[in-house]
Amino acid sequence: MLELLSGAVSLIIVLLLMPGFIRLMKDRGMIQPRYDLGPDSFKKREKPPNMGGAVIALAVVVSMLLFSRLSGTSRDLLLLLPALGGLGIGFADDWLKDVRRHHEGLKPRYKLAGQAAVGLLFAVIAVNLAGSRVHLPFTSATLDLGWAYVPLMALLYVFMTNSANLQDGVDGLMGSVSAAGSAAMGAVALIIRGGVLGEPGIAYACFALAGACLGFLYFNRHPARIFMGDTGSMFIGGLLTGAAMLLQLQLWLVPLCATMILSSLSVIAQRAYFKLTGGKRLIRMSPVHHHFEMVGWSENTIARRYTLLVAGLSLLAALAALPIAG
Repeated sequence: MLELLSGAVSLIIVLLLMPGFIRLMKDRGMIQPRYDLGPDSFKKREKPPNMGGAVIALAVVVSMLLFSRLSGTSRDLLLLLPALGGLGIGFADDWLKDVRRHHEGLKPRYKLAGQAAVGLLFAVIAVNLAGSRVHLPFTSATLDLGWAYVPLMALLYVFMTNSANLQDGVDGLMGSVSAAGSAAMGAVALIIRGGVLGEPGIAYACFALAGACLGFLYFNRHPARIFMGDTGSMFIGGLLTGAAMLLQLQLWLVPLCATMILSSLSVIAQRAYFKLTGGKRLIRMSPVHHHFEMVGWSENTIARRYTLLVAGLSLLAALAALPIAG
């Protein structure tokens, strides 16, 4: 029950703080510059303020601090390292875009270097706390990654934070799929008794994230009044990846973050096909949610169908975790 309460607390915080934050961002002109390579519908619309993910992060952190005290453990606060690490990198990117008016934001090499550093640090912490084994779906068996664990987990962190960032391109999309995926991660944490941190720890954090994302959706649903920005998307990607690592459920990121992963794979496939064919495109625009926009799907339709997909896969993820609970 306290897990659901942690979500309610973060939801209320977002609902209370976001209107003032939107006014502040508008007054300060914190609006992402026009992106001429985006879909026509995106270029024509009036751009709302950016960096709404800062309020999501604040709500989650407050909820985690509160409920870690109630649970009598503070070890779950380790999740703040990958989450706030991602937030810091995303904030630097948003700041350069919105304040300094550099469209490209943080240079890719600096972004990747920061993500790799955070990923390596947290991988070292995770391997010492949870070991180098990862659970295999639909079985109680594990796979020991041994010496490869740290570099592989660092790569996983880089991939997932970038995947979350790429997913954030349609009104209501990132907030809705993140709410579904993080709630499911919290439920799985309860099913397997919370892994290395004990039953409530990770579940509190995941349900807090789900609640914050639901609150954010009230302001981000189409037509959006504020965007999440890299600040929010990388925070979400970092927190979910950190939770999966501490629970030894790295493979569960595939169903729970399926649409984020699809965004990255569509970009990789598009670029590879473009180079191999001398300029031809595999899909109309990547990430693939922009392709769906260009073939006629509305932003609401994309967000709704993506969320239904994640919700369905979340049920599969829960079933896959039952043998671990034993």
